[in-house]
Amino acid sequence: QVQVVESGGGLVQAGGSLRLSCAASGRPFGTYAMGWFRQAPGKEREFVAAVSWIGITNYADSVKGRFTISRDNSKNTAYLQMNSLKPEDTAVYYCAASAKRWTTPSARSDYEYWGQGTQVTVSS
Repeated sequence: QVQVVESGGGLVQAGGSLRLSCAASGRPFGTYAMGWFRQAPGKEREFVAAVSWIGITNYADSVKGRFTISRDNSKNTAYLQMNSLKPEDTAVYYCAASAKRWTTPSARSDYEYWGQGTQVTVSS
């Protein structure tokens, strides 16, 4: 079993930055690929970014060049640095862990463990 806890959400103006953190516990962190998803009101949960256990990354087109996913295996933590934020980035952001650790999955079904989410609100 793996527990996943997100932190770092908040309210920011358009053009600003936020860094989300995702702490995982329960099993060796390197066992998992880590991903970020988001869900805006009335919309489906969508893929944002993923990082394999050795640091290979994958991004949704909507965030490429603005968001950076990373991980620190020594701290059992993954991060999502979000720059140049737009109002359309407003959503609840979820961190998830996937046993497909050599890959960077973008499908929700590839992730076994999920956090409770953290709200990110971008004002115009």
